[in-house]
Amino acid sequence: MSRRPRDRDIIEKIAVPADSAADGGGSTLSRRSFLKGAGAAAAAASLLGVSPAEADVSAPNPPLAGSAERLGPGPAAFNLRINGAARTVAAEPRVTLLGVLRDHLGLTGTKLVCDRGACGACTVHLDGAPVASCMMLAVDARGHEITTIEGLGAPDRMNALQNAFVSNDALQCGFCTPGITMALSAALGANPNPSPEEIKRAIAGNICRCGTYPHVIEAALAAAKAARGRA
Repeated sequence: MSRRPRDRDIIEKIAVPADSAADGGGSTLSRRSFLKGAGAAAAAASLLGVSPAEADVSAPNPPLAGSAERLGPGPAAFNLRINGAARTVAAEPRVTLLGVLRDHLGLTGTKLVCDRGACGACTVHLDGAPVASCMMLAVDARGHEITTIEGLGAPDRMNALQNAFVSNDALQCGFCTPGITMALSAALGANPNPSPEEIKRAIAGNICRCGTYPHVIEAALAAAKAARGRA
């Protein structure tokens, strides 16, 4: 009966290309050679004065055209333009735009609900177009203009659409409301005189579990009418 190789046998005989002079003429890499090589690499990094943390936190803004960019796995410092202001954040490259907005910048009006781009609660504007911020990496938003619900207005200075939501009772629990408002804001910006069907299409990607869609449509129509009256 053949003997099943032990883990130690497998580790000590990893089949990789090796220099015969450095490895005693063999074609395998021993644990001793591996550890010696790892120690040399660590010593070289020490001589250069580079720590792992410093190596990771190194990313500013979008790379120049034709150049490569290395980010991560640790936090990287980069700039975002949000609601008309430049903001600097330090986050791992795997963090979404939604995560940076809520957890790093305190802009909690953008809601985390499904976390898979299906409900629309995390909708923000990217250069004026609605996007699901849970599906976009924050580092990919560099160089773009980001607008959140906080950028449309505040409780003491709501814009026309936000006022229309209040006047038409277009919200209940409120979790979907910021995303719907952002989707409608982009739609009304592109089409100031929409039909009810066009409004429905604009919020087709937004789920309201409370079922306030009829009031949402009324609010959007009222906001569009108010905007045309001021024009």
